[in-house]
Amino acid sequence: MSFFQQSILTSPGSKFDERLWVAKIRKTLDEELEEENEIPVTIFGVPKALMASDPDSYTPHLVAIGPYHHLRLELYDMERYKVAAAKRIQRELHGDIKLQSLVDLIMNHDLRIRASYHRPVPFGPEALAWIMAVDVCFVFEFLRVKKQGKKKILSKIPSGLCHLIDSSGKKTSHNSILRDLLMLENQIPLFVMSMLFELHFSSEEIAAQKLLAVLTSASNDLSPFKAAEKTEPVAVSEHAHLLDFLYHFIVPKVVISFPTCHEIEFLPGGDDEEETEGLTAAEAFAKPTHLRRLVDMGWAMLSKLKFTKPLKLVVKLPWTILTKIPILKTIKEPVEKVLQTAKIEKKKEEDDEEESIGEDKPPLQEEIAIPSVTQLAEAGVQFAATNEGISGVRFDSKTPTFHVPVISLDVNSEVVLRNLVAYEACSASGPLVLARYVELMNGIINTEADAKFLCGRGIIVNHLKSDKEVADLWNGMSKSVRLTKVPSLDAVIADVNRFYSQRWKVRMGKLMREYVFGSWKILTFVAAIAMLILMILQAFCQVYSCSRILPIEALEPLEPNGNN
Repeated sequence: MSFFQQSILTSPGSKFDERLWVAKIRKTLDEELEEENEIPVTIFGVPKALMASDPDSYTPHLVAIGPYHHLRLELYDMERYKVAAAKRIQRELHGDIKLQSLVDLIMNHDLRIRASYHRPVPFGPEALAWIMAVDVCFVFEFLRVKKQGKKKILSKIPSGLCHLIDSSGKKTSHNSILRDLLMLENQIPLFVMSMLFELHFSSEEIAAQKLLAVLTSASNDLSPFKAAEKTEPVAVSEHAHLLDFLYHFIVPKVVISFPTCHEIEFLPGGDDEEETEGLTAAEAFAKPTHLRRLVDMGWAMLSKLKFTKPLKLVVKLPWTILTKIPILKTIKEPVEKVLQTAKIEKKKEEDDEEESIGEDKPPLQEEIAIPSVTQLAEAGVQFAATNEGISGVRFDSKTPTFHVPVISLDVNSEVVLRNLVAYEACSASGPLVLARYVELMNGIINTEADAKFLCGRGIIVNHLKSDKEVADLWNGMSKSVRLTKVPSLDAVIADVNRFYSQRWKVRMGKLMREYVFGSWKILTFVAAIAMLILMILQAFCQVYSCSRILPIEALEPLEPNGNN
């Protein structure tokens, strides 16, 4: 309610006036409730889970835009530059129009502005209007300095901002201002900027065109992706603020809405121990666990060849016969007991870790089960760059080619992506498309080698210092507010996993890793077979003289002096 955004209490420690509080409640319920409910919240506070992961990416460092960070002392140095920008804009206004005219317009929309913010706004109507007016003048002047093609919207940068603003983007302060303008908590409603443009230009139509040109130019420079093709003209009134305009500039509505859903297919794997839980030792060993699956997988591979008939006798031996061999029972039971104890201890450790997680820590994130870039390349997957943006992510199983959109990474990219993901998580009612894309890139980029491979294919245009920074950027953005499924991207992940898991090298490696090296049961089986062979050999030597088969010299022990 807007009442809670009024300046009744400027701080938590202020004295509480009950009568004033009740009066404001009555006034709010009688006059403002119906109108306010129709105004959606568009400027959110960053969720705690994301803020805890990297506070610097969500907190402005140089300039405060809007009411959220206006009272921060470390940002107050920029106030003189914002006021100077407001003076220059006021001189450009036509006739006797002053900035006071903009303030009056903003005050008339005080309720609409306050309702746009998720958190309470601790300023009165006039103070809030002046904050908005000065800030929007600074944003307007900064954005129109940006290049528009080969031309600049301004002929020259104001002398008072020369040491801060650089149209080439090489100055540290310029990049800092850019990052601050795109932070989720540093936004102002776009309709306030529209008011300034309408005062600055002769007509509403020209003002809308100029504002759209400024926002499009800024989005072209700030977007890490190539601009998506717009089939219909964009209306500025459809967007809430600069970050919202940039989000829909990157993620078109065609990508956001999908009529059907697809199930994500993960790489095969699981905890086979759970299948035998609660069974006796003999029943568990008779179940199709690691050992049986090893033979089944081997038979599935060999059945495609022409010489499989001689193998049928070996593969189809009754498994119950093996469980009746005394030596197998003797070795198998203690090993299973050790494994069961280890499993219980591991589960207990995981439960302790879950209990130790506090409320302020970010939630666990779903890991995308997809091989890394280098693993896919070794399996024969080709990578191709596409300029279609996020909608261009696809996999052609016939070629096989993984099409990934070109993305340009610089010093601002991480902050831009993080705040776009945060805004998407707060505002999107459907699937989190951008968050899923970030999870996909985090899934295929694990090491510096993966980042270097994509840079070499032109998929990542690296303006950072090294390939390691690229890998760290993607691996650092691994926390999302809530899990989501995006049908188009999930279908691509399923296709890639399906192709990768069907490769001969991958199957053999997985077979050896999961059913041989990672299985105590197969090692127990091998040891039992070895002992069984030794027992048969010993029994054979007791019945028949081994000297008939082996040379006597090989059986006689060496004498102490080393002579035979």
